[in-house]
Amino acid sequence: MFDGIADRYDLVNDVISLGQDRAWRRATVNAVDAHSGELVLDLAAGTGTSSESFIRKGARVIACDFSLGMLSTGVRRRGGASRGGVTFVAGDALHLPFADGTFDAVTVSFGLRNVNDVDLALRELLRVTKVGGRVVICEFSHIPVGFVDRLYSTYLMAALPKIAGAVSGKGESYDYLSESIMAWPAQADLARHLQDAGWSRVAWRNLSCGIVALHRGFREQ
Repeated sequence: MFDGIADRYDLVNDVISLGQDRAWRRATVNAVDAHSGELVLDLAAGTGTSSESFIRKGARVIACDFSLGMLSTGVRRRGGASRGGVTFVAGDALHLPFADGTFDAVTVSFGLRNVNDVDLALRELLRVTKVGGRVVICEFSHIPVGFVDRLYSTYLMAALPKIAGAVSGKGESYDYLSESIMAWPAQADLARHLQDAGWSRVAWRNLSCGIVALHRGFREQ
């Protein structure tokens, strides 16, 4: 599915979020807090737009995604598979092609929701993270105020797929989007998934009133 929308994927994200995706990306970068000499895994990186943000302090980034179409678009835009501190690697979130304890930090932005087994993906992220390393998950979530969340859900079901389809030219590719967001665990529930996978000191904070939540955890052993 993602292969067919790769060329306009970043534009669609900008439109349907009313530009908020840029603020969410900045918040994710700040939470990861990658520094010179560190190696970061950006899982479900798509075209690598999110990955570029991590190299500003000198960190190296592996942009990993299951979609070859997304990766090909990112490589084409940057003129190579390993340019400017970002290296593109094809990989499955449930069977990551990396050795144990490879990364100082791992992160997923709006991609964990799309894997078939969230708990296995979180355990795989833990496996490839060094002891003392951290995880940051940026994902759509739920507004804490019930009636506001219901209004937002109405928008998700009625308007969001139509807008995304109009911009991308492939409306059918976005039919799943609203349903997957509504079915996604609330903030505290996702925190429990992280803890059950072995992550410690798990915490979260809401962005845009809870439309998006940023979860963070650490590998302590």
